[in-house]
Amino acid sequence: MVTTDWQSDLRKRGYRLTPQRQLVLEAVDVLEHATPDDILTEVRKTAGGVNISTVYRTLELLEELGLVSHAHLGHGAPTYHLADRHHHIHLVCRDCTSVIEADVEVAAEFTAKLCSTFGFTTDMKHFAIFGQCEKCAKNASSDASSGES
Repeated sequence: MVTTDWQSDLRKRGYRLTPQRQLVLEAVDVLEHATPDDILTEVRKTAGGVNISTVYRTLELLEELGLVSHAHLGHGAPTYHLADRHHHIHLVCRDCTSVIEADVEVAAEFTAKLCSTFGFTTDMKHFAIFGQCEKCAKNASSDASSGES
């Protein structure tokens, strides 16, 4: 569990840490990269009466307050994670769907080039790069060398 004092963070901004907000924050913390549906499933383990609109409203508020952040890791709903973790790029394997967190510094040269060429500044924390993880790439190459398709 993260040591962030969510109650103090919310109070400083004029909000209370309601049971629903706490459950959503805890679910985001435990699940790391979770869709609203994943978060709802986790929250309902404790509070069966919570509905999806409560989760969406809570996530929207928590993101406005800088406590959670989202990224688009494919088609469909965004995934959420705690914002106090370091900013990172999401490397998403198209085969096994695993997500690797890479420090944004690995893209520093690329983002500098975008800025110098186009005057474009990037927001890398919402960024996902799709490809193949090392394990799936090895499996694909061994399948190709053995003649499997």
